[in-house]
Amino acid sequence: MASTARTVDINDDVTGALRKFRFQRRSQGHAAIVIKINKAALKMVVDEEFDDISIADLVEELPRNSPRYVVLSYELKHRDGRTSFPLVLINWAPSSSETTMMTLHASALLDFQRVAEANKTIEVRDAEDGLTKEIVDEKLLS
Repeated sequence: MASTARTVDINDDVTGALRKFRFQRRSQGHAAIVIKINKAALKMVVDEEFDDISIADLVEELPRNSPRYVVLSYELKHRDGRTSFPLVLINWAPSSSETTMMTLHASALLDFQRVAEANKTIEVRDAEDGLTKEIVDEKLLS
């Protein structure tokens, strides 16, 4: 049986933090866990965690020149009045990022998607206009 080689390691600290984040009960607001790649060690690390953060504030916190994986617990108001909290993976990959980091980030995306177990993935290349509450609502309600 052939084993698959990973370019970037997703260590136990990251999988544990994702598991804890995924199973936290939320009754309101958005929360996010931000994961980055440590280029020297070729492994993922938890960069930051946010609780009850708006999408606009999250965008302000993310780097403009460096890719990140953001797992977002999103407060979604459905058209029928229900509220749910789906997990959304935001593939934050600004076009101004360093080529080497973009290559590492892209090569590890599929593995990270599997580990994150998010309901949807949203690609963001343009930091200014690429991530808004309206965009997330549209992706989740479509």
